[in-house]
Amino acid sequence: MKRHPSPVAPRLLSAIRAARFLHPGDSVGVAVSGGADSVALLHLLLELREKLGIILSVVHFNHQLRGKQSDNDEKFVAQLAAKHHLPFHAGHENVAAKAKREKANLEDAGRRARYNFFAQLVEQEKLTKLAVAHTADDQAETVLAHLLRGTGLAGLGGIHPTSGLVVRPLLQIRRADLRAYLESKKQTWREDPTNRDTTKMRARIRKKLLPLLEKQFQPSTVEHLSSLAGFAREDNAYLDSAAASRVSELSKQQNEAVSIDIHELLHRVAHPLRLSKGGGLDSTPPQTKAIPSRMIRQIVNQLKPQAGQLTATHLNSILHLAEQGENGKSLPLPGGLEVRREHDKLIFHPKPSASRKKEFPKKFEFPVDFSQSPSLINVPCLACVFRFTIIDWPPQRGETSSMGPVLDRHALRLPIVLRSWRPGDQFRPAGHRKAHKLKRLLHEKRVSRWEREGWPVLTSAGVIAWARGFPVAAEFAANEKTRAAITIAEEAV
Repeated sequence: MKRHPSPVAPRLLSAIRAARFLHPGDSVGVAVSGGADSVALLHLLLELREKLGIILSVVHFNHQLRGKQSDNDEKFVAQLAAKHHLPFHAGHENVAAKAKREKANLEDAGRRARYNFFAQLVEQEKLTKLAVAHTADDQAETVLAHLLRGTGLAGLGGIHPTSGLVVRPLLQIRRADLRAYLESKKQTWREDPTNRDTTKMRARIRKKLLPLLEKQFQPSTVEHLSSLAGFAREDNAYLDSAAASRVSELSKQQNEAVSIDIHELLHRVAHPLRLSKGGGLDSTPPQTKAIPSRMIRQIVNQLKPQAGQLTATHLNSILHLAEQGENGKSLPLPGGLEVRREHDKLIFHPKPSASRKKEFPKKFEFPVDFSQSPSLINVPCLACVFRFTIIDWPPQRGETSSMGPVLDRHALRLPIVLRSWRPGDQFRPAGHRKAHKLKRLLHEKRVSRWEREGWPVLTSAGVIAWARGFPVAAEFAANEKTRAAITIAEEAV
């Protein structure tokens, strides 16, 4: 192939090497729509492939949105690949039908269809990286679009240079430079008329707002917006890392739920030190939602069983629940989750489905037989096994510190039953003068009404001898007259 040196090529080579976008031996698919930017990216990588040590192929996705014009775009790209003796991978989907079927935005449906096709090529090992032709102008347009719609720091970050195996090496190069490069090579390209449709916000930004800003306010608007995006991504990555560290340190996971202490969430945050009026360090940190908001997002993303996007409104509602919410109140969240406040904690967990409740009801009742020791009772709905072990009391008394509750074997009367607690149950733990309703005792112990479901108790002739988390009932507790004792251990399965 005849070489056409260009000033754009050295800049692209420097950008690729500095960011380590590509490595020798990479099989790089170049996403070519037929437009000027992607055609220029293909030619630039052809020019640089020997220096980079990469293998190229051409990738095209036909969205089938413009009928014959879309098909002609595909033919153009196929001919371009053939001209340079490159493998050609084409994908097709009726994106309009997909958007209607999924009740989704057309642009979003197209993006997901396109990137799903790219992912399939990687899975099929037809390529190891995919190069996409987003430019500095695209970056500026994206940042402005996010600003106009309302955004936070993440939105200011705009288009990321890498996303998984997708790389965007042209983000520091202007669209006009790419067109000049193609004209110098006498290479044509296809124009998509929808890019000129100023009824769409993105086209209005491209055709009206950016030219206005560059002409009347700041000639370097695009460059400055691109720099802003880079700074925002760096700061956002740092805050996300700090939040991830806090989540790992402060949250607790049990089964499918994650809990976090509200005070820890809202106040134990790494704040910058600041000077007081007297010149010393101010010990009162500034209030910020930056880390707590990210912590909540990370917990939700970690737990959610299905697709769903947490919005700023959801975050504000969760933070309000933490700051001022009532005990026991819950909020539905996207992704099949809900969050509830339990005293000084927030509990995030999947919404229980009717089928799961039906399949695993947390009500149980099992007779306990002490003819064998240990006696094992498996309780599937609690995902645990209870182990009842008979021991000689005075000789083994010292061993019970790690064995859990201990009952006097001979104080127990048949039938002996392990069951879930019931409304109206009364219980007198050792140390209490009289019996109390178990519901009240659980409330005082700050056990939520959700956690109470399936709370295990052991009864002797209908009287509660033991309940999880409490000392054994006074009349069943081992004492100096006990000769045989029973230990209770709860083991996860």
